[in-house]
Amino acid sequence: MKERVFQPELLDTLPPDDPDAIRAREEMLQVNGIMGNHRWIERMVRRHREDGWRITELGAGDGALSLRLVEAGCCNVAALHAFDLAPRPELWPAEAHWTRGDVLAQALPDTEIVIANLFLHHFTTEQLRLLGSRLSPVTRLIVAAEPARRWIYSVMGRLFCGLAELNHVQRHDMQASIRAGFHGQELQRALGLGEEWQVSAHEHPLGGYRFMAWR
Repeated sequence: MKERVFQPELLDTLPPDDPDAIRAREEMLQVNGIMGNHRWIERMVRRHREDGWRITELGAGDGALSLRLVEAGCCNVAALHAFDLAPRPELWPAEAHWTRGDVLAQALPDTEIVIANLFLHHFTTEQLRLLGSRLSPVTRLIVAAEPARRWIYSVMGRLFCGLAELNHVQRHDMQASIRAGFHGQELQRALGLGEEWQVSAHEHPLGGYRFMAWR
């Protein structure tokens, strides 16, 4: 897969209460668990954070990842920020911040840490450059788990969807995500991160692209 290819994902077009959408979100939790994305992000944040650092999650969804970091002691509830097009989850703490809207339409909060899980691949290179320009000057750490864009992961994804009997939404969206994924230093360049940033980017054997940048 040479170039990133964008195709609308079915889950983004379905109402939140659609049965296929509900099942697809449940299946995504299964996929996340197998890939270990949440566990890896938590490890990286715990390893590199400093006391008092605040966290923003981009594309927070149901808030599960952010709340996991609070429970792990990575930040207190009042220092937690989240962005998503979806409304504030019912279980989201009153003390934590939730912004419903487009992350490209405004500056990001003044937090030292920015995290994203299976979110940044939804954006074009131009949009990622805009997002990178909206990072706060106080941001010191970026941790993102995204799809790795290789044909072998596309084949593995099809096999897994069949064996796990995932629904048609997940089958379609997994392939679309892989085609829009990253490899090498693509995400660093797309975000426009300068020489002040140190970057680590590697691939997980199950198809994850794991990216971390710090300054």
